[in-house]
Amino acid sequence: MSGWSEHVTAALLGTERRDPPVLPEAPADDGGSGDKAGRLLDQAALLAVRRRAGRVPSAAPVPVALAPVEDLPVVPAPAAARLRRILGGDHIRVLPEWLDAAAAHGLRVPAQLLPDLLERGRADRALRPSIARAAGRRGVWLALQNTDWAYLVGAGDDPGGGPEVWETGTRHRRVAYLTALRRAEPDRARDLLRETWSKEPAPDRAAFLSTFEHGLSPADEEFLEAALDDRGKDVRQIASDLLARLPGSAYGERMAARARACLTPVVRTVRGREQTWIQVDAPPAHDEGMARDGIPFHPSGSFAPRDGRPVGARAGWLREILARTPLSTWTELFGLPPMEIVCLPVSETDGRDVHIGWARAALAQRDAGWARALLKGGVMADEPETPADLLSVLPEEERDAAAAELIRWVGGRPDLLRVLERVPGPWAGELAAAVVATLAAAAERPTRRDEHLINQMCRLAGERLDPAAASRLDALAAEAGAAAPRAVTDLTDTLRFRDEMLKELTT
Repeated sequence: MSGWSEHVTAALLGTERRDPPVLPEAPADDGGSGDKAGRLLDQAALLAVRRRAGRVPSAAPVPVALAPVEDLPVVPAPAAARLRRILGGDHIRVLPEWLDAAAAHGLRVPAQLLPDLLERGRADRALRPSIARAAGRRGVWLALQNTDWAYLVGAGDDPGGGPEVWETGTRHRRVAYLTALRRAEPDRARDLLRETWSKEPAPDRAAFLSTFEHGLSPADEEFLEAALDDRGKDVRQIASDLLARLPGSAYGERMAARARACLTPVVRTVRGREQTWIQVDAPPAHDEGMARDGIPFHPSGSFAPRDGRPVGARAGWLREILARTPLSTWTELFGLPPMEIVCLPVSETDGRDVHIGWARAALAQRDAGWARALLKGGVMADEPETPADLLSVLPEEERDAAAAELIRWVGGRPDLLRVLERVPGPWAGELAAAVVATLAAAAERPTRRDEHLINQMCRLAGERLDPAAASRLDALAAEAGAAAPRAVTDLTDTLRFRDEMLKELTT
C-alpha cells in the first residue's frame, strides 16, 4: 500500500510532474478520463478515512482521584436557591457579598453550583478571592480537573500540600505557601526565599517579595536593602515600599534627612504675634541616591494632574520623599502633635504637595493619629481619593462619622464619586444617612449631571449601603412621586434582595 507521505509528495510536486501512487483498493478510473489530480484526491480521501478509523487508542486515562470529604456544612437550601438566581444574572453584582457572607458563617457553596461559579471566576479576577473562601475543598478538587479553573489552586491562604509546593508548585501556589509561612515563621520564609532568589525570574521575585508585608520586621532590612539593587524594576519598587514601612530602618533615616532639607520650621511675626511657618524647598535635582531609594524620575509635567495642570517634577519628588519619611520626623522637628502640625501655614505655596505627602505616609504607615489630623484638618488638597483612603486607617468606630463628614464636605461635586468608590462597605449609621441625603439633594435638582451622579451613586450603594436604608429610600421615592429616578427604585429593590440574602445565610 502506498503511504500517506507519497500522496503528499505528489500533491506538492503536481500530478504533471509526478503520477499519483498506485492504491489498489481505490476505485478504478472506469471512464478512462486520465484525471490524475482527481484520482489523487480520491485516494487521499480514502487514506484519510482509513487513518481516522484505524487509529490506535491511547493509553488508558489516569483515574481521577475521588473528591475530598468536606469539613464545612453547605449553605441552607433557600440560600442555595438564591445563589442559583444570582449566577443566572439576577443582581449579579451582589455575588461577592454572598460568597464572603457564606464564608464568614463557615458555610460553603453547594457542589452542583461550583462549575457555574468557577466559570464566573475565570472571567472576573476580582471575584477569585471570594470564590476561594467559599468554594470548599471540592472547589479546589474540581479546579484541578479543568485548566480554565486552575486559578483557584493556591488562590487562598492554603495552597495545599507540604513543603514540596515551594519546589514544584506554580507561582500562585508558591506565593500562597510563602504567604502562609511569612505569617507563621517569617524568618524561615525569608531564608527559604534567599536560597532560590538568584534563580527566580523577575516577575516571581516581585511576587515573592510582596509577601514580606506579612510579619515585616527589622530582621528583613538587610534582605530588602539588597533588593534595592535588583535588576527588576518592580522588585526595587516593592523593596523601597516595604522599607518605608519599617520603623527605625536606615532607609527611613535617609528619607528623613532628605525631608528635613525640604521642610524647615520658620518663626515669623504676624500682627505682632510670633507664628511658626513651614518653609518648603523642593528637591532641586534627582540624584542616584533618590533613584535607588525608589523615588522615580519623571520629566516636568508627567506627574498626576493638579487642578487640570500637571504637577511639576520637583513637586512630585517632594511628595514622594514625604510619603516615604517616618511621620515621627515631624513631631520631633516641630515639637507639636499631628493636628497642630497639619494646621501650620506653609510658605510660598498652598501646602497641597506637603499635605498629600503626609497623607500618603499616614496610609503606608497606618498611623491613625496622622490620618485623623489630616481628615479633621480639612486637608482635601487636589486628590480627594487620598483622604478617602485614610478612612481605612482610622479605628472602626470612627470611620462612619469621618466618611460622612467627608461626603458632606465634597457635596455634589464630580469628586464625590471618586471618594465614594474608595469608601468600603457596609455604609451604615451616619455614613448611610449622609449617602441618602446626598441622593435626596441630587434628586431635587435633576440636571443631566445630577442624573449621572444619582445613577453612579446608586450603583455603588447597591453593593455597599446597609439594607436597612431601604425604608429611607422609600420615603424619598414617595416624596418625588412619579418623578422619582428609576435608579433609586432599583436601588431599593437591590437592598431588599440583599437583606433577604443575608438573612438566609444566618438561618
